[in-house]
Amino acid sequence: MRRVKNVGIKRVASLLLCGLLLSGLGGQLGSAAGMASAQAPEPQIIKEVSPSVVGIIGKSSGQGNGGPDDRYNLAHGSGIIVRSDGWIVTNAHVIKDLENVVVVTSDTRKYSITDTYLDEFSDVALIKINAKSLKPAKFAQSAKAVVGEKVIAIGTPVSFSLRNSATVGVISGLGRGGMDAAYRLIQSDTAINPGNSGGPLLNMKGEVLGMNSLKYSAVEIENMGFAIPAETVQYIMKQLFKYGEVKRPSLGLELTESWSAIVGLPTEDPLTVKKVVSAEARKAGINEGDVLYSIDGHPAASLVDINELFKSYTPGTTVRLLMQSDGDIVARQLVLGKGDPLLGGEELTANEMGQTGK
Repeated sequence: MRRVKNVGIKRVASLLLCGLLLSGLGGQLGSAAGMASAQAPEPQIIKEVSPSVVGIIGKSSGQGNGGPDDRYNLAHGSGIIVRSDGWIVTNAHVIKDLENVVVVTSDTRKYSITDTYLDEFSDVALIKINAKSLKPAKFAQSAKAVVGEKVIAIGTPVSFSLRNSATVGVISGLGRGGMDAAYRLIQSDTAINPGNSGGPLLNMKGEVLGMNSLKYSAVEIENMGFAIPAETVQYIMKQLFKYGEVKRPSLGLELTESWSAIVGLPTEDPLTVKKVVSAEARKAGINEGDVLYSIDGHPAASLVDINELFKSYTPGTTVRLLMQSDGDIVARQLVLGKGDPLLGGEELTANEMGQTGK
């Protein structure tokens, strides 16, 4: 909480005067406030979406000292119901290394987790509980969101007893990179606190624009929260439901960004090949020190650019890379591997090599 300093006598008098003036208009203002409250959509949205939000609590492995009060050394977060039969999406960091996990729905029913699928690269996870007739959340197209649009966050901040807490703010920025996240994020000034991770960021239609994931927490920094966009969450979920993992394509290269990209300046500076990891990349004639301008005509100025682009690609796809090697501009044909998009990955099987579509 920000401290108020050096409030003088004149300032206090001014505040008191405002209070007196407002109280003198109590009847009119009270009536107007009541009408505004009745018309505001936020209470109804929170009421309708809260049944789709859960609290998640458990003990982190290795946490605590084994003493008599060790049972209170718990970690918790939030989750979003995505299927009526008990499937829930949350952050990977919420449930990673969490033991004896309990999921609590808005009607205070408690469940154990029966299945867990983690994708730490995106910080998205799917969990399953033995429940029926749950209320799934509706997902929005976050690409249609605009800066300044009002949003609502629902989650379990600070204490597990504060489940289904709601805060309201606006979208502060879109397509944010450089946050130690693999994909671009939505920034909002909605109050996000420890435990909100995995909960929804909602638009004024009650649709999930994103999943709250992280915040800046430092002295003199306030209300800087970030959410994984709905499209990214759905991309990861689709892969986890289908394969039990995310089958990402990999360039088989370790790349470094330009100085401009690192500090967040607008740039078209290329990426530099720091290391050639995969056999396919070596076969394509790529060498350390080469620079990468584009992939299939799409500019690649940052690592996040490539991660976003590769949502629409699969391992085994052949891509055309525009590069500079030994001072010459060249085109390289590369068959994508599988794994971390920028750090090599697994060798492809013959069947996977045969895939060419996106």
